[in-house]
Amino acid sequence: MSLRPVLETRNAIATMEGAGVKLHRAFGFQDPSELDPFLLFDDFRNENPEDFKKGFPWHPHRGIETITYVLSGTVDHTDSLGNSGTLGAGDVQWMTAGSGIMHQEMPNGNASGQMHGFQLWGNLPGAQKMTAPRYQDVGSSDIPEVIDDDGTRVKVIVGEFWGQRGPVDGIAADPQYLDVYVPAGVKKTFKIDTYRRAFAYIFDGQAAFSDASAPQGVLLEKEVAGEELHIRDMSGDRTLVRFGSGDEITVMAGHEGVRFLLISGAPIDEPVAWHGPIVMNTRAELQQAFDELRNGSFIRPAH
Repeated sequence: MSLRPVLETRNAIATMEGAGVKLHRAFGFQDPSELDPFLLFDDFRNENPEDFKKGFPWHPHRGIETITYVLSGTVDHTDSLGNSGTLGAGDVQWMTAGSGIMHQEMPNGNASGQMHGFQLWGNLPGAQKMTAPRYQDVGSSDIPEVIDDDGTRVKVIVGEFWGQRGPVDGIAADPQYLDVYVPAGVKKTFKIDTYRRAFAYIFDGQAAFSDASAPQGVLLEKEVAGEELHIRDMSGDRTLVRFGSGDEITVMAGHEGVRFLLISGAPIDEPVAWHGPIVMNTRAELQQAFDELRNGSFIRPAH
């Protein structure tokens, strides 16, 4: 077995998108080869409805897939193909934009006014960029959860893990998308296929990830003083951890436990021409998309 080194740990950056939604961006609009096949990851978490209620009004996508995972509150969505619906707490939507779609996403807080969700953008290979758009809407009750003897819990959204398969399928990047909780002080190892690029995003609690470059591959020193557990080299809320090659990661949870997303996928390794919500392989294809937006031919008729 080969431990994946920690290439980088960085905090998500506060920014604003849509009509004025305050969110934190872990990565996006940078070097697209860094986490290929993934392009962007946003954490939209707010306690104040004024920070999110204007939402993400009508906008286009082409050449990518958008993955929305809601933890609290709801997101109403509508598109140019006549689809509409609402994502609630624990629900997932995997939208393949393909040849092009116009849609809007309007978040609503829960009874306490809180909203929390994530959006991940996955690239499509050139051969699939102009495929017909489609949705996979998955309710929380359809997402399997596995619980280990030490209290570790894993929701399997996409891919196979611990004998369970997530309900989302047929995705170009062959991804694995896991929502992981590790209890306080527990050290846990997760296997990831060597061909995948991988990252973790911590959104609750703290944890330390082993680093293959450290002596014996461990950066998980701990001391116990009475009932309190102290762990060095901890990463906390809204932290991205980017891993190098290998087939496993090891994490030790902090004194309140940790919850994080563990996401990996097969690199597409193709040229990327990217502007805003449109991602193609060449500048000519990108220009064609924006020409079609201007002349009204962006949306292909359904076959």
